[in-house]
Amino acid sequence: DRFEYLQALVTEFQDTDSIEAKTQVLANLANFSYDPSNYEALRKLQVIDLFLDMLTEDNESLVEFGIGGLCNLSLDKTNKEYILQNDGVKLVIGCLSSPNEETVLSAITTLMYLMTPASREEITDTPVVECMLRFSLSTNRRLSNLASVFLQDYCTVEKVQRAQSLQGHSAVGIPLPQD
Repeated sequence: DRFEYLQALVTEFQDTDSIEAKTQVLANLANFSYDPSNYEALRKLQVIDLFLDMLTEDNESLVEFGIGGLCNLSLDKTNKEYILQNDGVKLVIGCLSSPNEETVLSAITTLMYLMTPASREEITDTPVVECMLRFSLSTNRRLSNLASVFLQDYCTVEKVQRAQSLQGHSAVGIPLPQD
């Protein structure tokens, strides 16, 4: 039974002290988050909360799989609402400063998936737009292309111009991921 298998994974994650085992289980849960037929079970098992909790971990692998899982779940309307109601945007924005390329790419994608009329202001706040402008100049094509899509499709011209006018005048503190 699918639910019991997912429940066993969550229990294993909670019971183990091994970072390697936690990372492997979290990677498995993130993979199961691709399939909409798992959404209800994942919600019942509070896996969204687990993924949100991982975004503030010191271990980059746990953060990577946490944001990857959220990214996979966030297109679903119910999951999106839950993530938005539980400070998800702020936590996802925090992942933009990760040195891990996959984490940053998943964070940008998740922000795009979480865009609603109600969340737009927070997601396109000036520091985020400044960050996307910097990412759009990266030599990393995946990062520059995704940031460019974010700027073109989710930000108003005024927001981009305002962020451009502030660049160099404010310390955003979000470094580019290492290539």
